[in-house]
Amino acid sequence: MELKEILSKCDHTLLAQAATWEQIRAICDDGMKYGTASVCIPASYVKQAKEYVGEKLAICTVIGFPNGYSTTAVKCFETEDAVKNGADEIDMVINIGWLKDKRYDALLEEIKAVKAACGGKLLKVIIETCLLTDEEKIKMCEIVSASGADYIKTSTGFSTAGATKEDVALFAAHVAPHLKIKAAGGIASLQDAEDFINLGASRLGTSRIVKIVKAAEK
Repeated sequence: MELKEILSKCDHTLLAQAATWEQIRAICDDGMKYGTASVCIPASYVKQAKEYVGEKLAICTVIGFPNGYSTTAVKCFETEDAVKNGADEIDMVINIGWLKDKRYDALLEEIKAVKAACGGKLLKVIIETCLLTDEEKIKMCEIVSASGADYIKTSTGFSTAGATKEDVALFAAHVAPHLKIKAAGGIASLQDAEDFINLGASRLGTSRIVKIVKAAEK
């Protein structure tokens, strides 16, 4: 697989709590230079980043992050605010406790509400696979498929583990044909990236692929 194709599927990510504007600007520069799908950054930097990149790069941000237990109203407000500030893509975290409680209708309604708040922008739904059973993962494939969201995403990168190849294969076997897959967390090499794409991931949430490319250039 060509490097350019791999980069075009990467959401070049910086979500560290101590991230500064200088660091955010640097990953925006990387995203524009290397042709990544987007940069995924904290909501507080969305307006500044969008003004900086214009239409040269998609800006993605995270909602209900990383724990997912904000109320639906809060997630919708966060989403509307992010879109108003220029976000092109929204990655939301589900309420994992609701899934454990089998509150499937509440989960579906929340995702639908956040999708409506996106105002037509892309929505990716993070289900935090490392905290779920296979049965729960399959149930979320069903719920996200029915929700109107654009992607199901494995992980925040802030919990006990990131994406696994087994989880991406499980998603590919159980999501509706229209629903795309994002693998995030723990994608450490170009081979990892290629493996996830071959298993069915259309997006990769990672900072390491661009770093690998930059290191190789040096």
